[in-house]
Amino acid sequence: MEFLLSIRPVLAIAVSLTAAVLILCLRNRANLRDAVSVAAAVVKFLIVISLAPLVLDGGTHDLTLFEVLPGVDFAFRVDALGMVFATVSSLLWILAALYSIGYMRSQNEYAQTRFFAAFAVSLSAAVGGAFAANLFTLVIFYELLSLITYPLVYHKEDSASWAGSRRYVVYLIGASKSLLLAALALTYHLAGTLDFMPQGVFGGTDASGALLSVVYLCYLFGFAKAAIMPFHAWLPAAMVAPTPVSALLHAVAVVKMGVFCLLRVIFYVMGVDLMSSLGLAIATAYLVSFTIVMASIYALTRDDLKARLAYSTVSQLSYIILGAVLLTPMAAVGGVTHIAAHAFSKITLFFCAGSIYCASHRRNISDLAGIGRQLPWTMGAFFIGSLGMIGLPPSGGFISKWYLVLGSVEAGELVFLTVLLASAVLNAAYFLPVTYTAFFEKSKPPQDQTLVAMQDVREVPMVAVPLLITAILSLALGLNPGFFVELAQLVMRGAGLG
Repeated sequence: MEFLLSIRPVLAIAVSLTAAVLILCLRNRANLRDAVSVAAAVVKFLIVISLAPLVLDGGTHDLTLFEVLPGVDFAFRVDALGMVFATVSSLLWILAALYSIGYMRSQNEYAQTRFFAAFAVSLSAAVGGAFAANLFTLVIFYELLSLITYPLVYHKEDSASWAGSRRYVVYLIGASKSLLLAALALTYHLAGTLDFMPQGVFGGTDASGALLSVVYLCYLFGFAKAAIMPFHAWLPAAMVAPTPVSALLHAVAVVKMGVFCLLRVIFYVMGVDLMSSLGLAIATAYLVSFTIVMASIYALTRDDLKARLAYSTVSQLSYIILGAVLLTPMAAVGGVTHIAAHAFSKITLFFCAGSIYCASHRRNISDLAGIGRQLPWTMGAFFIGSLGMIGLPPSGGFISKWYLVLGSVEAGELVFLTVLLASAVLNAAYFLPVTYTAFFEKSKPPQDQTLVAMQDVREVPMVAVPLLITAILSLALGLNPGFFVELAQLVMRGAGLG
């Protein structure tokens, strides 16, 4: 394996931090402020993608800044798993920035400068976590992401926003303080290091299986951004935020940081052999399978479109973890690839929900009858995003879920195959009726006078264009998944599964 000392991981993080400062300085010059946000997103993506060739060749980019404790450095390493997360985050930030400009301006939203500055810092935190070389660095950026997204959740500063943001911060910060710090301390005490290692860090320890199981459970629930039940309630509560924030939370940064951290723990802290020998993998598989099915049932009962999408996210995140804990090559490839597949499809769906609100002020699915004839591009994109969530071709979700199905067969665990197939049916049951209602049901005069009359509903171009691009990306991933599948295969081999 080739190691290259490189400052580019730090540059990728610094770009959006610098942009945040410029955005604050340009608060009275809205056009220039918004241009900085988009330009920084493009530069960030170019830096991230420039790191890919070496990673695809099996190498890593490394940089150690300083030592914190013996065996604990503040350091960065760009490997295949980090490359998946960073590529998805940086690419979608470009489109999220464009979408946010259209959304925030069309709604004349309050405190737009604070919004764009916090948005930029959150992407620095996401990429910093992606490129973290050890648990210490990862947790620093994990916590930064929790703190900087808090003002995004309470952005509207009304009673609902304050209530939602309180639940958000209590779950995420509370889990970190009570569980995650305990896991870090125990890991350092037992292993003497917080570095990520291919076979885990506990190979040379004589700790009991019970103690190591406790450490793992602290990580599993301490990284509450992964939204495994019962540590999921923060995610629907955060739907009080503006739709661009919801897209950031549920597709680009926050929830992906949660599952990314758990993949790091499963593959590079615990190690696949220890996960198997202690029975932790199969126990986790049953837990996330419960989350997949129950969250889908919750989604099926929600009329509020964003709430339905939120519970869908809770379900879909557990696919990624299930792929990891099945401990087979195919399942691991499916789980890692689903990071990208879910991101492209889910951000499309949230963008569509925001487009519907901008054009009509409608939030509930029961109010969308006939809106597809007024918003054909938006609802067409919604249908494409739905295909990815269900796992139907030619979407990217088909590729990742195909690997997951093969992985469950490879593991000889037909119960999880049944879970995957049942959840696909549930996904179809709560997504396809939205498209049917929009295109094939007759519109009705709105009961709520705040809703725009259906004949006056029109696409908002600055909002519609980004969602069309993300829908196309979702299809492109299904038709040409090579980049992310190759990275996923490198992750699988690096974890000792192939």
